Amino acid sequence: MTSMTDQITGGVDTHLDVHVAAALNQLGALLGTRSFPATTRGYRQLLAWLRGFGELVLVGVEGTGSNGAGLTRLLLSESVRVVEVDRPNRQVRRRRGKSDTVDAVAAARAAQSGDANGEAKTRNGNVEMMRVLRLVKQSARRAKTAALNQMRSIVATGPEELRERMRDLPAAKLVAEAAALRPNGRNDVLGANKIALRHLARRAQSFDAEIADVNALLEPLVAATAPDLLACEGVGTDVASALLVAAGDNPQRLRSERSFAKLCGVAPLDASSGKQERHRLSRSGDRQANSALWRVVMTRIVYDPRTKIYIERRMKEGLSKREAMRCLKRYVARELYAQLPRESLVDSP
Repeated sequence: MTSMTDQITGGVDTHLDVHVAAALNQLGALLGTRSFPATTRGYRQLLAWLRGFGELVLVGVEGTGSNGAGLTRLLLSESVRVVEVDRPNRQVRRRRGKSDTVDAVAAARAAQSGDANGEAKTRNGNVEMMRVLRLVKQSARRAKTAALNQMRSIVATGPEELRERMRDLPAAKLVAEAAALRPNGRNDVLGANKIALRHLARRAQSFDAEIADVNALLEPLVAATAPDLLACEGVGTDVASALLVAAGDNPQRLRSERSFAKLCGVAPLDASSGKQERHRLSRSGDRQANSALWRVVMTRIVYDPRTKIYIERRMKEGLSKREAMRCLKRYVARELYAQLPRESLVDSP
């Protein structure tokens, strides 16, 4: 008689310096656990260790987009299927205790049972480039907003000379006016306020320059990656990049428009009980993608006659404008899903 090779499911609890792995056979029996350094060499040792038990068919990794990103890239490059595993349930953790080994075994069992079935992003192509560029852009926007708020506060509480001159200025003019201030060596409250305003204004201008530099990189990248998506009404570079980042470099992992809608947080959740049948708003999913769909809807409400007619009809049926917009976001998600690239978005060498 010939013995069949065991089919192995792995689970990995990832950390900054060490990853803890667990291996299960096809019957769910625990074959072993072991720790590996979070380095390229450690990733290869982890893979070899799992394959030493038999045919490796699946690995559940906790944190594929953070501490587990490097391991995930290696596993996918070796044609190993990887699924994202959520953090263990807190109630279960309180009852059973917590350790890295327990979490690794839980990750393996979640992957084997199908509780964790979301395919991991490859993070090795155009969309990963967009993601890191968007991080810079978003942080620059937040920092610029903070600088502007501080400028408004200084103007509101500063000497009358500054208040009368700047309190009613729009943001762009306020920045330009403050950046040109000359304290002239004055050692008083007015001079200190001018110095503070000038530094904050020039800081805001530097953030504008950063955003412009990032946009110059993002625009051709998005246009080359998803021209059909950009051609949709209400979709610009910012919206398209947010949706592409949500889908990932391997958009084929999204099996249907329903999964894309759920990923974007626009799929209503069933909240029926007894004789009452209703759905509630989903607050899960990628919130940046959700915001991008909201911007598409807001643009179409202004410029698209079909959208105006739809909003009016649903409001006559008894929905509020906000509820009608939620319905529209679901329809827009269906439309834009069809325009996502279907091939892997990894640049060819």
